[in-house]
Amino acid sequence: MLATGTFSNKTFFITGAGTGIGKSFAIRAAALGATVALGGRREAALSETSAEIIDSGGRALICPVDIRNPEEVDATINDVVDKTGRIDVLINNAAGNFVARAEDISSRGWNAVINTVLNGTAYCTLAAGKHMLNQGSGKVLSISAAYAWHGGPGTVHSAAAKAGVIAMSKTLAVEWGARNIQINCLCPGFVDTEQSRTALWPTAEGQRRILDSIPAGRFATIEETIETGLFLCSPAADYINGEVLVIDGGQWLNKGVFVLPEPGHRYQKV
Repeated sequence: MLATGTFSNKTFFITGAGTGIGKSFAIRAAALGATVALGGRREAALSETSAEIIDSGGRALICPVDIRNPEEVDATINDVVDKTGRIDVLINNAAGNFVARAEDISSRGWNAVINTVLNGTAYCTLAAGKHMLNQGSGKVLSISAAYAWHGGPGTVHSAAAKAGVIAMSKTLAVEWGARNIQINCLCPGFVDTEQSRTALWPTAEGQRRILDSIPAGRFATIEETIETGLFLCSPAADYINGEVLVIDGGQWLNKGVFVLPEPGHRYQKV
């Protein structure tokens, strides 16, 4: 666990901070001392996150923004720097996705995902990066997915966007590394949240099918996912740059096609 005060005097900008993992990142970062700028399109959700942070003694700014609009992104991040004096950590968490057969995805559907996941992440990274370069330090963490490199039916648009985020992150890690900016990605697996239970495994059979593919035999908790991501944003990770850290219980590695024999069973040689 990260120590209290790890992010004292640091400013975070987190996209998609109104709900889910983004909200949890914001609440935990604030508890560790950060001033957290909450980015997202739904101001009501951002206000709820802000209220929770402030009620717990933390500091938060509500920053309504459509990350698909580069002018809005620039203005929002400039405003955060004007109010706080700096931007130390950017967490690109906002995403958009839907599962569909590739031949059924319209150009509108394709662009909806690409514009949020890839373009929005790029706009935020480049806007925040300019301030980080000026101040001589900074960290960027982008949330990606393992299917960006191993593939996943129904996710061609999202996989392409996430792969672009990883390529961009590795490129910037090299380009900006000498100027004390670290760029990394976090790839969560299946995280046990109320939304996931409803959308990803609404039936017992669906849940069992997913669990059987995870060597750890369980879903990730939101707490361990957040703590791992924030470690990459902490001073303890100053020498980690261009990394893609997967936290999925080993699921993406589990591509075996054989069924293990029962304990004690002996097979004849073929």
